[in-house]
Amino acid sequence: MDKKNIKIFGLSSSKKLAKKICEILGVEEAQAKTSKFEDGEMIVQSLDSVRGQEIYIIQSTNNPVNENLMELLIAIDAFKRASASKINVVIPYFGYARQDRKAKGRQPITSRLVANLLEVAGANRIIIVDIHSTQSMGFFNIPSDNFSTAQTVADEIIDKIIKNNLDPEECILVSPDHGGLTRVHNVKQYTGNIAKGIAVIAKRRPEPNKSEVEFILGEVKDKICFMIDDMIDTAGTIINGAKALKEAGAKDIYLIACHGVFSGPAVERMKAALKEKIVKQVIITDTIEQPESRLFDGLKVISVADLLANMIRSSYEKHSLTDVYQEYRDSIVEKVDNYIKGKK
Repeated sequence: MDKKNIKIFGLSSSKKLAKKICEILGVEEAQAKTSKFEDGEMIVQSLDSVRGQEIYIIQSTNNPVNENLMELLIAIDAFKRASASKINVVIPYFGYARQDRKAKGRQPITSRLVANLLEVAGANRIIIVDIHSTQSMGFFNIPSDNFSTAQTVADEIIDKIIKNNLDPEECILVSPDHGGLTRVHNVKQYTGNIAKGIAVIAKRRPEPNKSEVEFILGEVKDKICFMIDDMIDTAGTIINGAKALKEAGAKDIYLIACHGVFSGPAVERMKAALKEKIVKQVIITDTIEQPESRLFDGLKVISVADLLANMIRSSYEKHSLTDVYQEYRDSIVEKVDNYIKGKK
């Protein structure tokens, strides 16, 4: 890797993650300055020359969504006009991804609109982490990758089982809805026999950010449940699912999500669920930086920096990204096999 010919920029919402990635790669983080006019307009300027260089811009479009998105678009335009040879946009959390279809008449498909904006701004490639719906990748007419955190989540579950000496026969993976089954199956490919079986919660959504549990498919009585979702927004859906599991006789429940959006009453709801012993622990990744006000006892944040750093290295060196997943898989399988053998 030519460390002098690659520039990695962390914008406002992803500075900590960008710093971790640069430390792993042994690259000095490039600097960009974001300023605001009195009326709120933003201007982004690179403090390092990018002429003829391949650059990576890291920015999640979480709250404040529109401000972070606009900063990203302006930065892309600035780097394009500064003659960067290739602009790779890394979006750990892709805002507006839930608006990927017309659920009702006269509604927009905003995910497609944002994809168009990124292309017009000058992005040459898009990298996203666990997008809400993989079909949204079809909205891009430029190369795009959706990096899965399945191995990161699986590794955390495996470590939890090994550290607490849990019985694999009692451990089960749970999807909070039918749409999340693919995500759970991907995690299952890594956990193997250290977690037995999968359950799914059937629910309906009468309106956005509200859900009602209809039934649970799968045996969860006396089980240690690892419920896996792509995001925790207001936490209403995932907490309702946890309550349903508890009422069905689940022993312990771990809530795991890639994106900790944590809107509105989310933190208070999770604190209450932990206090009432409905939930044992909440686990999220650092795709969205959490301020101190959102951190609480019972919350664990795991990092995707290793995943993104390895993917950036492989991408820059033009190696297969599949090989990165395979390396993770081999190390995890070995860890699982050793634990299972020890339990026999």
